[in-house]
This record gives sequence, C-alpha cells and structure tokens, in this order.
Amino acid sequence: MDEEDEEVTDIKLQIFHNNLRENIIFLLLLMLLYLASYALVSRFRRKDRDDLFSTDEDEVLVYRISSWLCTFSMAIAVGAALLLPVSIASNEVLLLYPNSYYVKWLNSSLIQGLWNHVFLFSNLSLFVFLPFAYLFTESTGFVGHKKGIIARAYETFTVFSLLATVVLGITYVLSAVMDPEKISFLSLLNLGSVHLPFLYSCVSFLGVLLLLVCTPLGFVRLFGVVGQVLVKPHLLRDVNEEYQVFHMEIASVKRKLANIELLNVSITDNSAAGSDYSGNYTNGGGYYSHQSLEHLYQRKPLENQQNEHQKLNERLRELESESRELEKLRKSSAFQRNFVYPLAMLLLLFFTGVTVLLVVQNTLELLIGIKALPLSTRQFTLGITSLSKLGPFGAGLEVCLIFYLGATSAVGFYTMPFMRNVRPQKRKTSLAQLILNCALVLILSSALPLLSRIIGITNFDLLGDFGAIEWLGNFQIVLLYNLIFGTTTALCLVNKFTGAVRQELCARDTENHSKAQ
Repeated sequence: MDEEDEEVTDIKLQIFHNNLRENIIFLLLLMLLYLASYALVSRFRRKDRDDLFSTDEDEVLVYRISSWLCTFSMAIAVGAALLLPVSIASNEVLLLYPNSYYVKWLNSSLIQGLWNHVFLFSNLSLFVFLPFAYLFTESTGFVGHKKGIIARAYETFTVFSLLATVVLGITYVLSAVMDPEKISFLSLLNLGSVHLPFLYSCVSFLGVLLLLVCTPLGFVRLFGVVGQVLVKPHLLRDVNEEYQVFHMEIASVKRKLANIELLNVSITDNSAAGSDYSGNYTNGGGYYSHQSLEHLYQRKPLENQQNEHQKLNERLRELESESRELEKLRKSSAFQRNFVYPLAMLLLLFFTGVTVLLVVQNTLELLIGIKALPLSTRQFTLGITSLSKLGPFGAGLEVCLIFYLGATSAVGFYTMPFMRNVRPQKRKTSLAQLILNCALVLILSSALPLLSRIIGITNFDLLGDFGAIEWLGNFQIVLLYNLIFGTTTALCLVNKFTGAVRQELCARDTENHSKAQ
C-alpha cells in the first residue's frame, strides 16, 4: 500500500514539475517576444507632446497602458508566425537526439501548450486588448463626471461592453443561420466554446483571403525590395565617370536656379521702384500707365521663369537621387556587388519556384484523393517520424519557405495602394495607427499557419484549436484556394519577368506604325 502511495505521489510530483517547467518556458518566451516587439513598436512610435510627453499625467498613463497592450499583441502576433517553424524544428531535433538529456524538456505537451496559449491570447488580443486600448485612448469621460483616469476607464468599459454585446449578438445570429442544429438558446451564454471560436474562424478566414491577395503580389515586389536594399553589380559601367557627370550636371542646374532667383529679385525691385512713378505716356492720343506697360511686358517672362524653375527643381531632385545611388555603388565592396546580390536573387527565385511546385503538387494530390484536408483534431506526438521525405533537409526547407511566405505576405500587404495611409513610418506613427497595424499583423500572422497547411508547404498538423477550425474541412474551399493561389502566383511572375520585353515590343510596334504613316 505504501509503495502504491509513493508511486502516485511520484507521478503527481512529476506532473507538477512538468507543468511548472512548461509555464516557466512559456513565460521566458513571452518576455523575449515582448522585448523584441517593444523594440519594434518603439522604432515606429511617434514621440511628441500629443502622445508620450503630454503635461497631463492621466494622458500619459492612458498612453502607456495602451502602448503596453499594443506591444503585447504584437508579441502574440510574432509568436503565432513562429508556431509552425518552431514545431517542425522541435520534431526534427527529437528525431536527431532522442536520448539526449538536454532536450528532454522538449516534448509534445510543451508544443501543444504553446499552440493553445497562442490561440487563447490571439483571441484576447484581437477581441479584447486592442479594442480596449483604442477605446481607452479615445475616451474623455462621461459628461457630468469628474475628469480623470477613473472616468475614462468607466467610459471605456461601458462602450466596450455595448460593443461586445452587439458583436456577440451578430455572432449568435450568424451561427444560427449557418448551423441551426448546433445552436440553441443556452449557447448564447457559452462564450468560450461557441462565440470566440466562431469569431476567430471568421477572422482567420479573412486573414487567409488577405494572404491570397497579398502573397502573390509579395512574390513579385520582394524582388524590387531586395534590389533597393542590396547593391546591384555594375558590369561594363564606369561608376566614377558617371558620378562625376552627375556631379557636374547638379552644379549646372544649381547655377541656373540661382540665376533665375536673382532675376526674379531684380524684377521685383524694378517693379517696386516703378510703382512710385505714376506718370502716363502718350502714343497716338492714347494713354498708357507705367504699371500697365510693365505688367504687359513682364507677365510672360515671369510665367516662363516659374515653369523653368519648377522643371529645374524636379530635375535637381532626380539627379540627387541618382547621385546617391551612384555613391552607394562606389562605396560598396566587390563581394557585396558580385556575390551577395546574385545569391539573394537566386534564393528568391528558388523559394518562389519551390512554392509554386508544392502548390501544384498539393492541388493534384487533393484532386486524386491522396492528400488529407488540413482539418485535424487528433493528438500529435513529436519525435515519432519526420514529416518530410527529405528528412532534416526537407524540414529546414519547409521552415525557410514558411518564413519566406511571411516576408512576401508582409511586403505584398504593405505595398498595396489602400495601405498607403495605414503604413507605419519611422518615428511618425500615432498610437491609434499602431493599434490598427498590430491588429492587421495579428490577423495575418494567425492565418500564416493555416496558409502553409492549406497550400501544402508542410504536413505538420495544426495543433489545438487551430486544427479545429471548421472551414478547413471543406474540400471545395481548400481546392479552390489552391487553384487561385497557384494561378495568381504564376500570372504575377510571368507579368513581372516578361513586362520589360512586352514594353519593348509595344514601343517598337508603335515606332514602326508611326514610320509607316
């Protein structure tokens, strides 16, 4: 009897220690992500009298609380984007070192708990923290109450409660329309297992649709971004000579602008001197005032000078921009020009080609019936078998492709025309704009594991509530998504790499047509 009690006690102690270790790991990961997110948010956050350096202490406290909530949400967004890469890497590490003492803490329970925590805090950040932060910054307190932090918090809770009631009512109606058998009157109060999962399912579907639009665009525009960041090789070019030519042309344009400004000053002085003389001149019996003659003679030259001044300013800006590019070329090393840039372009081409091939393969397997749908509710155990046919190399390639998809989706999303006013700028982004950007990034990053699983980048099952999203089990949605994603990606790439050829052919055709006429 004592031995049985000791075994039960040992099992309880082991469970307690495992839970304690996992919670400590979760806390350390959260702290690390929070620090990284704080550095990222601080890079774009505006620091002026209206925000951080306000003389009102209540305003400063409201700003800090909202900023903390915003940073926490950004940390959860980064964690959501890292879920699949960390899980795939953990599975391969356990396969390579199954008996190692240093990786015994890495187990299925830890990864499963990580997915569950990210899902929970993604819901809280998207539906609680970020709306509360925005309402808190916009609140002033109800009329008739004493101004202060308590009045603002009271107004925020009231408005947030009303908004939450409306959203939950809409969620209940939509759930009842889509699936009336599972929805009853008692489920109206079941927030944790009915409303929040349905809301997150709708938001994840919206995020996946956004990724369907912005990721193919990101494949194309990432080439331009890399071309702007890295220095291109200058073959058959004398950069020093070009730089000297641009330098001389800039000096010439500046001299012309200075001459025009001096001429305008002299004309202004002559006009002021002529206005003091009010005599009239006769010519054939007609009278012409001195001011009217001067206005008649100087109007056209002044208009020409203004147009020329504007054109010279535009030309000066173009020359200075090109001169900076040439200066960057002059200062770059031969290794950077001739090795880094071609290698980066080859990697982009390789990742893009592999992604397209995987999407085509996944579409064919779905049509044949070999590939299962991404909906998954079974318990997954790490360290049993590799999820890639190529072993650790294939798993590493999957991780790189997931990061590549994240980079292309971010580039494609923030380079869209309607994002011009929302895009954050360094040291110029207000807190409300930061909250909006954190919400958008959280939606995209939460949808990134779904995208990777839908288009067949990895076979790793979506764990926790991520794999229980109902629309992932719809064959028509998954197949149509793969077809649209592969088609749009191929069309964008063809348009990118054949655009210059088509423009040249159109220009030559226009030139030949004009000559024929």
